[in-house]
Amino acid sequence: MVPVLDVSNLGICFGGLQALDDFNIQVNGNEIVGLIGPNGAGKTTVFNLLTNVYRPTKGNIDLAGHSTKGKTMHQVNTSGIARTFQNIRLFRDLTVIDNVKIAYHNALRYTMAEALLRLPTYWKEEKHAKEHALELLGVFNMEHLAEEKAGSLPYGAQRRLEIARALATNPKVLLLDEPAAGMNPSETVSLLKTIREIRQIFSVAIILIEHDMSLVMGICERILVLNYGLIIAQGTPEEIRNNPVVIEAYLGQQRGE
Repeated sequence: MVPVLDVSNLGICFGGLQALDDFNIQVNGNEIVGLIGPNGAGKTTVFNLLTNVYRPTKGNIDLAGHSTKGKTMHQVNTSGIARTFQNIRLFRDLTVIDNVKIAYHNALRYTMAEALLRLPTYWKEEKHAKEHALELLGVFNMEHLAEEKAGSLPYGAQRRLEIARALATNPKVLLLDEPAAGMNPSETVSLLKTIREIRQIFSVAIILIEHDMSLVMGICERILVLNYGLIIAQGTPEEIRNNPVVIEAYLGQQRGE
């Protein structure tokens, strides 16, 4: 079975500084993998490399058996990798449904002329986009907020909207960068349930960066730990929880906070 994501010997230097080195991961479809470690360990750098925001100094990234080398960020997204960000990046002045429809527009099949002249093909495709967006919002129990401005939503709802927008691109791999950041405990519990539902409904592989260990330990089948750009441990949540190297480098800090 070919993994949906196969990363080998990935590394990048910034001005002579090795920010990430010898990073390897294989992720199967429908798997949830956690990526944890101290601030500055290289976690977001991994996401930036996977989406071709950064070009690796060495190594290879295969998505569903095909290398992403030389592809643009847009091409990588179209190929099947979508992400969210530490800092929410919504179109705050647009409606909730328009935020989702924008992500879906890559799949629409009408020409510029058909759009300008408002021909039947345009209306048919726009109707399909709206229906698809409402279905996605329904997964997050947000369909009743479709016409609200994205910027007016509570913080937790904005986080869910950003995930919905990423899913609108129909990814094979979904990268969640600190999805629980800024959430209260009840919102985090709701997010954990939502991530499980996403995996079940969309059959998508999920990699998440997160500092909330209750979320990571509660949802991930496998966890990788980064420190100073190197993988220092990987295994099941139980193995990571009891790993002395991880406790010293990271979990000990978490427990002392």
